[in-house]
Amino acid sequence: MARKDYQEQLDELQENVLYMSEVVMERLRMGLDALERKDDELAWEVIDGDEEVNQLYLDLESDCIDLLALQQPVASDLRTIAASFKIITDLERIGDLATNLGEYTHEANHDVFPEVDIQELGTLTLDMLEDAMTAYAEADPEGCYEVATRDDGLDERCERASELVVRDLIETELEDNTEAEIEQLLEDVSRLLLTIRDLERVGDHAVNIAARTLYMVENDDELIY
Repeated sequence: MARKDYQEQLDELQENVLYMSEVVMERLRMGLDALERKDDELAWEVIDGDEEVNQLYLDLESDCIDLLALQQPVASDLRTIAASFKIITDLERIGDLATNLGEYTHEANHDVFPEVDIQELGTLTLDMLEDAMTAYAEADPEGCYEVATRDDGLDERCERASELVVRDLIETELEDNTEAEIEQLLEDVSRLLLTIRDLERVGDHAVNIAARTLYMVENDDELIY
């Protein structure tokens, strides 16, 4: 393979990783919108769209393998391929978490604990993911560190939100509720806690993307461990 063709394929790989990230971010936005509006049709669109994300992942995985097999890459190119492969893995998992939001939408018949702002948490995670992918696109090490730093704030917000839900549940008077009402409340609480957990995990995947980008750009594994 001519070196020019090889470089073109490396460039195309990165472009396709960025395209996959755009698809995943759109799925996540749609999942959050479906949850907020309790829109079953939009939720199904998110769930059905997971197949596209999975296919993108498989196609890019194959591209990474081909690039490794067809020509022994130099160190910097090897880091680009390895980082890109790890990043698409994180993106595929974020796609799964977006699908979870669609599934939670089908179960959400009414609002519970409106003081927990799921949309705010969702916006924070989307911003982190978008900035992590911008750092990847621009080979920006400072952007990688900035994303990693923001994860602590997201974790704290998610922890406070979970504690609020549990505390309110403990303080809720259940004596006058029927067994069916109590069961529904517990299901609502479980779903809300899972939603908070999933959004926190999106933030973790954004940090993983930033960590692999930093390794790609500067051969620095500080954020990986």
